[in-house]
Amino acid sequence: MTTTPPPSRLISFVLPVYNEEKSLSTLHGQIVAVMERTGANFELVFVDDGSRDGSFAVLKELAARDARVRVVKFRRNFGKAAAYSAGFSSARGEVVITLDTDLQDDPEDVPSLLAKLDEGYDLVSGWKYEGKGSLEKRLPSKLFNKVVRAVTKIPLHDFNCPLKVYRREVLREIRVYGELHRYIPVLANAKGYKIAEVKVKNLPRQHGTTNYGFERYLRGLLDLMTVTFITRFGKRPMHALAFGGILTCGLGASIVGFFVVAHLLFQFGLLESESWNIHERPLLSLALGLVIVGVQFFSMGLLAELLVIGKGAGGDDDYSISETVGFDQTSLEPPTAP
Repeated sequence: MTTTPPPSRLISFVLPVYNEEKSLSTLHGQIVAVMERTGANFELVFVDDGSRDGSFAVLKELAARDARVRVVKFRRNFGKAAAYSAGFSSARGEVVITLDTDLQDDPEDVPSLLAKLDEGYDLVSGWKYEGKGSLEKRLPSKLFNKVVRAVTKIPLHDFNCPLKVYRREVLREIRVYGELHRYIPVLANAKGYKIAEVKVKNLPRQHGTTNYGFERYLRGLLDLMTVTFITRFGKRPMHALAFGGILTCGLGASIVGFFVVAHLLFQFGLLESESWNIHERPLLSLALGLVIVGVQFFSMGLLAELLVIGKGAGGDDDYSISETVGFDQTSLEPPTAP
């Protein structure tokens, strides 16, 4: 059976799943109720990211009852970025919506995000402005978002909010891998897309326990370094590495030059102390080392430039699919531009 072409204004929900067996049926009912009330055409693309509970069995049951449900199952847990990447590739909609499947995102907020998108924006992010739990959870979140705003100059209050709405063209130009899913607005902004923010609710978790802790924010700050490099120097890595090369080479060459001049003055008798003999200066070894390190910086920059030119920004998928429900394997190919 071949996949039917997408209807006009089809809205795709991309929903990563990891051990959410008890939440899935409720979430499905909530999304269906909201979207049917709006009269919109929609589909739900669930990506089972290696769940170890009965999540996939629940998803297969939902797909059997609702033709709008499509399921991708990973062979093991690859992480949320990989789940997003697979979901984005298989989604057929002109508009793509992401939200978590733990029932902490409220589908009732979706119409307000869609309305904001229709004002001419390309990406609308949710802002969970209240109800974020205890102080030890709120403070790291505020600090993290403040740091990201300062570094990226993007005035979003909640980069971690999973409830987001995208135009299809945004996701065609962005490759999500590693842990960069939380920085999609940063990557989109670097491409020139218009971004907005809408306040949304943060509901209490009903089942299970959160998998996030301090490590999440630490990884997030490390990823911030990655995304900053990608957006500023991704196509010209030599510009970033050249600064280190110029600094170390310049410092090393200056020290070497100083000792060479001093040695010449010593040889001509203008400096009498034996300490000015270049062979008696251990600091010369450090200076030569700095020059060598500087040359290595330039070499790495040139190699990085060659990789960017030769390979581009593409790459292999960072996940492996074991089973799909609701569409053929061929429909997992990234959508082509109209």
